[in-house]
Amino acid sequence: MVERQQVSEDAVMTRIGQAVMLLHAGDREEARNRFGALWAELGSDGDPLHRCTLAHYMADTQDDPGDELAWDLRALTAAEAVRHTDGPGTAGTPGAEGAAAEHRDLPAVRAFSPSLHLNLAADYLKLHRHDAARTHLRLARAAAAELTDDGHGGGVRAAIDRLELRLREQ
Repeated sequence: MVERQQVSEDAVMTRIGQAVMLLHAGDREEARNRFGALWAELGSDGDPLHRCTLAHYMADTQDDPGDELAWDLRALTAAEAVRHTDGPGTAGTPGAEGAAAEHRDLPAVRAFSPSLHLNLAADYLKLHRHDAARTHLRLARAAAAELTDDGHGGGVRAAIDRLELRLREQ
């Protein structure tokens, strides 16, 4: 049963990845269609990491800044669901050391958090909501402190710096 669930979850991430490839290749409409169909399949009780990842990329397919913000907020809400959920099978019971087990997807969500907040900051800047943009930019910078000093971490930090400069110019 667990093996079947893992295969199923891998299939969902594969489908998300395929739609992301379409998005990055410039086919926003087809990516949006595939994300929309997958979102309907996942439903509101679907795996939080899947919903977070899907909503994060679905935001990038939106033409309207308000719609983009709505999808980025869905991504953040799903990430928060992972942060506030005990690990699989713990059902809130303490482990041997007295602490609940960490949710299996928490490391992925921690790595994703800087980008989630960065995107929200950019959304709010587009909507001329500068205070909200500053708040999420601060949260992005704080979350980025946990990123490694590889290409991804450096790229996220550079994007935070660029957005901070744009916000100062406003």
